[in-house]
Amino acid sequence: MPERPPRAPRAEPREVVELKQIKASQPELASAVDMQLALVDMQRRVQGRVPLPWIQVDPEWLRAQQTAGRPLVRFRDIPLEWTDFRLTFRQTADILQRFEALERADYNKIVALGREGNALETLVTNWYDATSRVDAANDTKVRTLAEAPAALDQVLLLALRPFLARCAEALTERVDLGSWKHGHCPFCGWEPEFAVITPSADRRLICGRCLAQWMFAPLACPFCANDDRALITSFATRDGRYRVYACDVCRRYLKAYDARNAARPVMVSVDTIATLPLDAAAIQRGYVG
Repeated sequence: MPERPPRAPRAEPREVVELKQIKASQPELASAVDMQLALVDMQRRVQGRVPLPWIQVDPEWLRAQQTAGRPLVRFRDIPLEWTDFRLTFRQTADILQRFEALERADYNKIVALGREGNALETLVTNWYDATSRVDAANDTKVRTLAEAPAALDQVLLLALRPFLARCAEALTERVDLGSWKHGHCPFCGWEPEFAVITPSADRRLICGRCLAQWMFAPLACPFCANDDRALITSFATRDGRYRVYACDVCRRYLKAYDARNAARPVMVSVDTIATLPLDAAAIQRGYVG
């Protein structure tokens, strides 16, 4: 019986290919690339198991939320299976600690939180309610446990991303965001992590937590709403692929991918790493991310 020919190796995702190219061309970013590759692989596997939620949005409630500038995804809408989340939470902390983005003492405290019965469930619920501000009643809720390390926010953000991204995916095609003019995410309420300049020269902000995108004024600060162009500093890489918009009022900055002459769409996991030198340049000028 003739032997079957070996299967061709599965093609790597475009994100992985692009990240490896960054590592080859910019060896000084090798550690950051390797950490991102580990996070991308873990989050991709988790998100592949998360069902697309069917989120019922009452039209009147939707209008009220948008009028008040409040996001749409309530904690109960997130398709969270706690066994999967606990594993994702622990693996996220493991990756950050392995690449020295998390101190050993903080890592031990964070991992311990994941083992304390239902403590993690309460913590995650309270953290999301307070940071999303979907409900006005939760605006003053304590964000985290008093003894929890500051790095816990980053671990929670990355661990919740695969689940929240599915919510954003479910709502993006069903909700009209034409009236949303705010700098925070219309779905989960988080700040933008990145932006993209579209081929039509519009600017879309990209949420740092659920990766949703929404339109925003091209030359206004999403963090403090300053729209005085004289108080917005902008600079770009030599090839024009990336830009920085920095606000001289609040001293915050936001990086952007210019897709007007690009060969591919924006890839947050890739472009945030490729632009690490821009972070250094912005910080050197006195701005903060």
